Amino acid sequence: MNDEFLESIASVLENARKNAKTAVNLTMVYAYFEIGRIIVEEEQNGKNRAAYGKQILQELSEYLTAQFGKGFSVGNLKNIRQFYRVYAHDRIGETVFSQFENLPATETGRRFYLSWSHYLKLMRIDNADERHFYEIEAIKNDWSLSELKRQFDSALYERLALSRDKDKVYALALEGQTLETPADVVKDPYVLEFLGLQELPEYSENEMESRIIDHLQQFLLELGKGYAFVGRQVRFTFDEEHFRVDLIFYNRLLRCFVLFDLKIGELKHQDIGQMQMYVNYYDRKVKLEDENPTIGIILCKDKNNAIVEMTLPEDNSQIFASKYETVLPSKEELQKLLIEHLGDGDGGEES
Repeated sequence: MNDEFLESIASVLENARKNAKTAVNLTMVYAYFEIGRIIVEEEQNGKNRAAYGKQILQELSEYLTAQFGKGFSVGNLKNIRQFYRVYAHDRIGETVFSQFENLPATETGRRFYLSWSHYLKLMRIDNADERHFYEIEAIKNDWSLSELKRQFDSALYERLALSRDKDKVYALALEGQTLETPADVVKDPYVLEFLGLQELPEYSENEMESRIIDHLQQFLLELGKGYAFVGRQVRFTFDEEHFRVDLIFYNRLLRCFVLFDLKIGELKHQDIGQMQMYVNYYDRKVKLEDENPTIGIILCKDKNNAIVEMTLPEDNSQIFASKYETVLPSKEELQKLLIEHLGDGDGGEES
């Protein structure tokens, strides 16, 4: 009996178990929404709502625990009540999820796609646009709860919004991240806290590159959608000189190569010129005719935006310079920057 046969049977069973677990989780999410609705409506009938609400949660907790066992503490019932309050009239851009059309809808037309644990995290995000963005991205990318938490903690929404104009910031809450132009794949900064480099007093570019390879799955998650790893220190020869590109990826959605060069110090104009040569070589010697132009991203610890702008052509759409952080950024600071960004001439309306 061959291994392929055995593995195909095992795969069917694993998928069935996963689908069954997903179905159970979604059923409970809808049940909690309905329970929350009933609790809120009952509380609204009480004369002293605060006292009455506390009383019915305690009595309901005791009753449900006796009937169904653990899972219905007063604290959990408060979460269920809050879940209804947040999502009773909350809608997201659900047209992007045509594959889930068969899911039921609540009386308000809301559909749920994630586990209860995901929604416990999401409903604590006060900004509705930001909450919608993370929900859409979690659905589209099948994020686990830990992946959702990491993306939120690394302020993905703010980092993407800071690089977009007002229309594209607004679109994040309706569609999530969309990849239409090379600039859409770029973040500034990239957050690489998973590399553990903050524990080192100093490190080399080679050390950083090695850490990325060791944590390739997390790095791909940080890069975003559509990336496939091609190679490390890929060599090419031009005019009898050898050159090596630190990291090469291919983005399936944009259908182009994405080259990364790592710089542990401040970005210099020579670094930009070097990346321009790498990009030109890949465009002229490597990419296929039906593929899109190569993108080059220089990851640096620090950069002078004036030098970057002066070195690159005004119509640049292929070379980008982004800072990287080895610790999680301050969400408060990024939110402050985002408010300033949305308030300037190129920004949008405040979320």
